[in-house]
Amino acid sequence: MRIGPHELSSNLCLSPLAGYTNLPMRLTVRELGGLGWGTTDLVNARSLLERNRTALKLVATTAEDRPLAIQLFGSVLEEMRDAAVMCQELGVQAVDINMGCPVRKVVSIGGGSAMMTELDKTARLVRAMVAAVKIPVTAKMRLGWDNDNLTAPDLARVLEDAGVAAIFVHGRTRAQGFSGTVNLAGIRAVVAAVDSIPVIGNGDITTPEAAKHMRDETGCAGMSIGRGAFYDPWIFRRTEHYLRTGELSPEPDIAERLRVLRRHFGRYCEFYGEEHGARLFRKVAPWYAKRFGPAKPFKNSMIAITSRADFEAAITTYLSWRTQFCDERGDLLPKFQPAPMVASFMRPAGDVDAPGQDIIRVPKGPVEVW
Repeated sequence: MRIGPHELSSNLCLSPLAGYTNLPMRLTVRELGGLGWGTTDLVNARSLLERNRTALKLVATTAEDRPLAIQLFGSVLEEMRDAAVMCQELGVQAVDINMGCPVRKVVSIGGGSAMMTELDKTARLVRAMVAAVKIPVTAKMRLGWDNDNLTAPDLARVLEDAGVAAIFVHGRTRAQGFSGTVNLAGIRAVVAAVDSIPVIGNGDITTPEAAKHMRDETGCAGMSIGRGAFYDPWIFRRTEHYLRTGELSPEPDIAERLRVLRRHFGRYCEFYGEEHGARLFRKVAPWYAKRFGPAKPFKNSMIAITSRADFEAAITTYLSWRTQFCDERGDLLPKFQPAPMVASFMRPAGDVDAPGQDIIRVPKGPVEVW
């Protein structure tokens, strides 16, 4: 799959998750393999232009963090255009426009999903951004405002005509948030609406089988994974292998999960400082634990850590407690193993409460739930 001049190593992308897809997260999943394209947290264009400290932290990157797009949100043409130029000067491979965020704080300023309701205005803004930079401009959207306003195919045609290099589409409407079933037919309609640019599908991809099912059912050129990468940071490697060979790799064992958890935590401490990094990691560690099996004491300990020592003590205590649920080899007994994850669009009709379909809570600021 290509995005502009970039030939990707795989057709799997990391979706932006506000407060989570920071540099430590991106480096961790890239190191595990299989990821073809990464995107930063969504960044307020005006804040970036003002060189706000938080905004600059969101777009921090390294040579290992490639290829990378910075995702901008905003609705003022001049600000979005100038912020795109700044992204290019920062050396990233693309700039992505957020047209999908359903949260009121973004929508109320005309950004996110609100951009799907004013196609002419959106087209003018996109053309200005495309004309201002030499790197590709892409867009992330939802299917529409609600089920009565599924504007994504029309918007996709407008965006292609305006010069975007790729479209990422989440298979839900703004009204749905993260509830209900991902609409594969809606994604397929967006694929059919464009002539030559890739459409990347997104929504509830929590297993390699879900990624393949979305590709096969919609014809999308690639798949973008967000929450699934928190349950399973190995999902890109496992999915790339499955798509290439048809062989499904087993989920990682507890030793591998803890190895990567430690690597991820260490990067938080290096990037944010030990105490601040530990505090921020309190919201990340419980997502790893969702595939540990019984883990309540681990979660309770992790949400109170303030140092590397606290982090290691929580792991040591948890491993000792966990033995009661394991066999002599240290593997979870069958009755304690977590249920397989199943995407909403692969469950029986009317049964959409798939394991692990929680909403990721993010810090107060530009968005509250992404």
